[in-house]
Amino acid sequence: MSSHKDLQKLSAAGLLISLGIIYGDIGTSPLYVFSAIVGAQKISETLVLGGVSLVIWTLTLQTTIKYVLITLQADNKGEGGIFSLFSLVRRKAKWLIIPAVVGGCALLADGIITPPISISSAVEGLEPLYPHIHTIPIVIVILGALFLIQKFGTSLVGKAFGPIMFVWFSMMGVLGVSYIIQMPEIFKAINPYYGIDLLITEPHAFVILGAVFLCTTGAEALYSDLGHCGRSNIRTSWMFVKACLILNYLGQAVWLLQHNGQVMDLNKLNPFYQMMPGWFLIFGIGIATIAAIIASQALISGSFTLIAEAVRLNLWPKVRINYPSDQKGQLYVPSVNWLLCAGCMGVVLLFKHSDRMQAAYGLSITVAMLMTTILVSKFLRKRKYPDWVVNMFLAVYITIETTFLASNLFKFVHGGWFTLSVGTILFSVMWTWFSARRIRNRYVKFIDIEDYFGIIKELSDDESVPKYASQLVYLTNANFDSEIESKIIYSILQKQPKRADVYWLVHVDVVDEPYKREYEVDFLVPNKLIRVDFKLGFRVEQQISLLFRKVVEELVKNGEVDITSKYTSLNKHKIVGDFRFVVIEKVISKSHNLSLYESALMAYYSVLKKLSLSEERGFGLDLSFVTVEKVPLMLASPETVELDRIK
Repeated sequence: MSSHKDLQKLSAAGLLISLGIIYGDIGTSPLYVFSAIVGAQKISETLVLGGVSLVIWTLTLQTTIKYVLITLQADNKGEGGIFSLFSLVRRKAKWLIIPAVVGGCALLADGIITPPISISSAVEGLEPLYPHIHTIPIVIVILGALFLIQKFGTSLVGKAFGPIMFVWFSMMGVLGVSYIIQMPEIFKAINPYYGIDLLITEPHAFVILGAVFLCTTGAEALYSDLGHCGRSNIRTSWMFVKACLILNYLGQAVWLLQHNGQVMDLNKLNPFYQMMPGWFLIFGIGIATIAAIIASQALISGSFTLIAEAVRLNLWPKVRINYPSDQKGQLYVPSVNWLLCAGCMGVVLLFKHSDRMQAAYGLSITVAMLMTTILVSKFLRKRKYPDWVVNMFLAVYITIETTFLASNLFKFVHGGWFTLSVGTILFSVMWTWFSARRIRNRYVKFIDIEDYFGIIKELSDDESVPKYASQLVYLTNANFDSEIESKIIYSILQKQPKRADVYWLVHVDVVDEPYKREYEVDFLVPNKLIRVDFKLGFRVEQQISLLFRKVVEELVKNGEVDITSKYTSLNKHKIVGDFRFVVIEKVISKSHNLSLYESALMAYYSVLKKLSLSEERGFGLDLSFVTVEKVPLMLASPETVELDRIK
């Protein structure tokens, strides 16, 4: 943990790590941006100067100002990302769950398209050298290997990511400079006049704008990985990255202007590779491929983190989450890994070439950026920024991002439908899981626990009832220690009277601070009924068995509780009594009280529930000590049922 805090400060190690894990996506954009802008059109000064001008100003307005300067301020105890941002502002308005869920789904959909387009663009550099080469099998093999190694963790190879990306950005900068010195006047493209002129005079300006947007698609990663590198390291390293990117784009512009008036298919003759000397091309392709793999790795790791946060915020079904190494934030979600793998393979086989993938790229990330804008505006209001500042921020960025969204919608029929469809499916899962939980909670009845203190104590001492367990533990959703679900009392007293020496109620509260680990203990009935409340951050693994054992050990050590078996033969040898967890699974028995929409939601929810981890597995309970009881949630009270008795 201390080493992690050290990386939050400005340091050479922090700068190198930020290069390795943050800039992969945005750093591989020069492989395909100019190919997308010019395509098979006739090369003209207006198109080239306007295109590079728009790229420079998109990087400045969108990445530098919005993300590096403004959004990075919205850190949640040092952590970033759309769900961290949502946790900061969710108490401001209930409807903020919508932009959070939409943004999260859009980022996950982006994780399916980024690896194929980055790796394909890099590998396709071999085509001019080997005209008859089939790049699809190479891309499939690289992607397959990348997803296979995820379960082993990437901490070992991850140490090399920073130096490799430093070489990559330096190479891009040097290549750019080698052409800029041939035409120094290319720097005039920094003037936004050329970009505005292109948008006004070019009939296909909106389509070009969609291609320009590809230069900033990795901007969201700058905020998502805030916790790994720290604000100072990101802001400082961005100056180097942005300089190298702009030099490379200007260099590509010079190469294009040297072929002014010609018609070339830039999807076959990529200006990025055309700038390289012949002897260096094979090395350049190798470095580009490794950079693309690193970019893909960052997206995959980001998707794992996103899903883990969504699970703990009850926005995604419980799934198995593994921790392959001790490195902070390093996790592996098998189900998501193989879904991403299938999605990436599908993209490669469906679109076949990076120029066709460009049509599918950009649409989902524009949606994510719009959602971040809405959430950041709420954060700025929370921080008491003047209304005119917040309104100006909203006006500027909603205008820019809506324009980019509209330009990307032109690609819908050519491939945009794919990421939008994936995003919609993901949204349906998140929204159903969130909404169904609210519907179920609506029918959970809470009662005053104080009314049952006496009978619970009597049951515990009643030797005519067979002992169910020495220590009986229930997981409760009651937020207040004065309440308990009626179903828990029903389970203890009626379903099968459960006598125990001590009854425990365990409640887990997921809090807004990412890595908080706290607990409090209430002795409701001394030595008979004890409540433990865990306050866990949304990035903390919910290993309830382990955490509960730790709490009990501390209570025993402090002499606050006695867990020695009460059986005479065991007690004299100081043998610890047995523990048993009871998980109550609430089942909706009837749905005729629900609207058509809610009935459909609950039907979808039941399907997702079957595919997800059970409650006991999700909370990391030892299954050999768990009893699962299914109890119905009565949606129709008996009073509303009409029945005539025959005499």
